[in-house]
Amino acid sequence: MDPPPPNAEVRLSVAQCFRTLSTSSESKDISAALQTLHSYLDEGPESSATAAHFTSAQRTELWDSLFLRGPPEQALLVLMEGIGQPSRNLDHLVSITERFLQSGRLADLLWSYCLQAAPCDSPQLRETLLGRVVALPDLMANRLHPNNKPLFLPQLYYPLLASAMLTALERTCQALRDGNDCSLTFVAQTLGKVCIQGHSDLVLAVMAPKLSAHTRSDMVWQRVCRKLLENVPQRWMESVLTGLVQAVSGPDALGRIIGNLVLTNKQAQFVITHKLLLLQYKYETQVLRIILGYLAADRERRPLLIQVLRSVFQAWANPSAVKHTPLEQQLYVSKALLMSMSLLKDSELQELRSDLLQCLLGGMQSHLNSSVVRIRHMGMVVGECLSSRMNINETKLKFEYDEDEETQELLSLLSPATGEEPDPDAVNGVDSPQEPTDEVPSSTVSGPEPSKTNPDSDLDSDDELTPYDMSGDQEISKASPPRYLRDCLETLMSSDDSVRVELSLRVAESLVRKNAFAAKEISVQMTKVLLHMENKYNINGFLVHRQAVMTALTVIDCIPVTQYLTTEFYSLNYSLRQRLDILEVLALAAQELAKPVTVKRDPSTDTTAHLTPYPGDNPVHWRQVIEKRIQSKTKRLSKGHTQPPPKATPNRYAPIAGYFFFPLLRNYDKPQVTFDLLGSDHLVLGRLIHTLGLFVHLAVNAPIAVQMGRALLDFVWSVRYHVDQMVRRSVLFAVCSVFLSMPSQNLLQDLSDQLFETRTWLADVAEGDPDADCRGLAIQSLVLLDKSLKKQLQDPQALSLES
Repeated sequence: MDPPPPNAEVRLSVAQCFRTLSTSSESKDISAALQTLHSYLDEGPESSATAAHFTSAQRTELWDSLFLRGPPEQALLVLMEGIGQPSRNLDHLVSITERFLQSGRLADLLWSYCLQAAPCDSPQLRETLLGRVVALPDLMANRLHPNNKPLFLPQLYYPLLASAMLTALERTCQALRDGNDCSLTFVAQTLGKVCIQGHSDLVLAVMAPKLSAHTRSDMVWQRVCRKLLENVPQRWMESVLTGLVQAVSGPDALGRIIGNLVLTNKQAQFVITHKLLLLQYKYETQVLRIILGYLAADRERRPLLIQVLRSVFQAWANPSAVKHTPLEQQLYVSKALLMSMSLLKDSELQELRSDLLQCLLGGMQSHLNSSVVRIRHMGMVVGECLSSRMNINETKLKFEYDEDEETQELLSLLSPATGEEPDPDAVNGVDSPQEPTDEVPSSTVSGPEPSKTNPDSDLDSDDELTPYDMSGDQEISKASPPRYLRDCLETLMSSDDSVRVELSLRVAESLVRKNAFAAKEISVQMTKVLLHMENKYNINGFLVHRQAVMTALTVIDCIPVTQYLTTEFYSLNYSLRQRLDILEVLALAAQELAKPVTVKRDPSTDTTAHLTPYPGDNPVHWRQVIEKRIQSKTKRLSKGHTQPPPKATPNRYAPIAGYFFFPLLRNYDKPQVTFDLLGSDHLVLGRLIHTLGLFVHLAVNAPIAVQMGRALLDFVWSVRYHVDQMVRRSVLFAVCSVFLSMPSQNLLQDLSDQLFETRTWLADVAEGDPDADCRGLAIQSLVLLDKSLKKQLQDPQALSLES
């Protein structure tokens, strides 16, 4: 009969040791069993010695070595199971686990599954092991609570796990060079599960630079990295790719690591070409540059770049997207569009020119029709860049806009980045010594020095004279400004002299405020002339001066001018600019009337405030300067109030607030040929609602504020879901104004039927509106509403009045 094979003898001996450890209570038998198991870890039973006299420390050492030198997957599972259960040896198990991680056993565990001769286990056991490896920090934190070890924290554990995966990949590369087969399935599953649980930044921050450096010149590493990404399960592919594009240094590094994964994996193609470009917009510009550069770097991937360009261009030109998507997402899509165009070849551009031109025209119209200034500027910049790149009729579009950081960044994206990835050897290496040069520093060059004193120089040189400051000088005009208000009106109506018209416009406000009696006689007539006046002579500050005169007329003769302006707002044959001017003048006049009158204003100083008088023209100027310095440095000690309390002054706006507010609500729902307030003219609608909200806010504490608030809420309720975000912002501003102006008692009594529906609507806006300003205003309105209701419900007197 043949003797049993060696493996059978080992299995029989190990089984007997297990039975001894499970059933025996004799320390001698336990020590012998432990030593026998320990001897097999030392590659054979020959190294075993007598186990008759083992101390407790020696038995502990033998016990610990079973976990530190035995099968790593079984050791980790047993340790985690023991830590998860109540035990008196919890500290000892935690210490063994700490030594297990510090001794590199994670790398041994991953490597054991890379070998083709990996331990045979069930899918359930492998899934359990995968969960223990990935979620070890959470399991330890739940068990140890405040006594957790630093090594088990995510900031230290996941970089350690990343290093273990790199070690397993390095051993795999070496095994392939030696002609051995390996499997990366378990390592890929570990990477995917770590990323899906939200730790991709910690893991890939360690792995991505190493993989980029190894794949720079090693084809085996490139093959291993691509196989690793191919083995990542589909449900975890998105999280791995999302973290990877943020961790790599450039598009070349991404191409070396993942290869043509987007061509063979549909999930990867969807993430790279669609989700990261059109559905998500939280990433930096560098991520866009890496993704699009990766698609453009290889001939086989360039069709995907053209596909991306088409989809991004259609998203940018979509009128519904311009109205309903957040501004940040529109900026993100604009960046992706410009980068895609910069990476396109001229031959590819010619094939797509007709389709792109059609999208460009539609997108420009959608952006320029927006009431948001940033969206209009965005459309202008993108239109300029795309027309320049497409070379339409050899002409370039040019718009007028204020350049800021956003527009400058968009303009810079059309030129592709030429920077290369840093070479790790050059970065980490020692700087090469500079070669000596024969150049002599300029400070040591000797030459003919100019003499310090030149007797032939001009004695009357004026180089040392201080120039006279003439920045405030004005050209003296031959025409003199009018001194009377009727002369000023006559000039504005009929004069063809541009100088006289400009002078009259500049002094008109001061004349109106100086002589209120004369202004009231011609207030409506002068307002009509100014409202229809055009800047025929290109006068500097024309709009500012015209608006200031109309505001002064409205303040001086409030009711007639207000009635005229509110009536003309809905009249025919007015441009949108004139209707906006009416709203601005009414808003400025209402604000001025609501302010308390403290110091009598001298309007003559307004037109010359920008002129600085010459100090020598005022003989007491130096005395005033000294007095001011003395007053500023003098400290006065006194008890009580140092200044008298402010005097109460009547609110000039409160008695006439209705003349500003109610006429503007008269004909808003009657469309005209040139004016459709609830249709296409949403810019005027938003400004109108904002102005009405301002009127209500300025009427706080006035008796008419309650009636104005109810009327305003009824008006804005029909447009609260308007497609234009500027209108929605104005609606929310108006709601805030109502909540601030109406007393809490009236808010609960007069609007009790609408409060619940209003609160539900505000909660929906605060949660789901695409515009950030709308969400912020909705939250502010909710806070004001809850504060008013809480104040009212806590007042027992108010509750008794209601009952």
